Amino acid sequence: MHALIVVAHPDPDSLTHGIAAQVAEGLANSGNSFDIADLMAEGFDPRFTTADLAVHRREAPPPADVMAEQARIDRADALVLVFPVYWWSMPGLLKGWIDRVFANGWAFDFSADATLVKKLGDLRVHLLGVGGADAGTYGRHGYSGAMATQIDHGIFDYCGACVATSELLLDSESSDPIAHLDAARAVGRTLFDLPEHCTAKAA
Repeated sequence: MHALIVVAHPDPDSLTHGIAAQVAEGLANSGNSFDIADLMAEGFDPRFTTADLAVHRREAPPPADVMAEQARIDRADALVLVFPVYWWSMPGLLKGWIDRVFANGWAFDFSADATLVKKLGDLRVHLLGVGGADAGTYGRHGYSGAMATQIDHGIFDYCGACVATSELLLDSESSDPIAHLDAARAVGRTLFDLPEHCTAKAA
């Protein structure tokens, strides 16, 4: 099995990159393959322009950079997003990647009569957010639920993909990072052990 790990952080020495590396190690140890898409290092342009709007309106084909990203996802059995939590969401770089890559006609079909066809039913998604605040802060203010609503449901369920893992690795700026790195490696080792809700969707 093959996974695409997408990481969005400007510092290659960050905990976010370390977590992505541990997911990759877990995948390798379990006999699976992976690619790592480092959006910052690769210079992906997250700006949604008039060219992307034309794609959304089905007036033009996707730009070459978008088609290349879609092809990487098409080659993968699972998509892993590893990102720092900025303002209780994903960074603009990763959100722009989703804005441009998960386009009408590829991730979903939306027609003028408001008919929606979800096209990513075979894709399994794993989300690993790295947050500086503690679990109590996320719980008191409803941040965890808000992120799940906008990302897990609002993005991936809209396209038909199954979110198999959705974890927030918290206290990242004040706690020992070993626990988060160990958790990431465990995610990699069990990445293709699908939970029941994903197994049912795949059947």
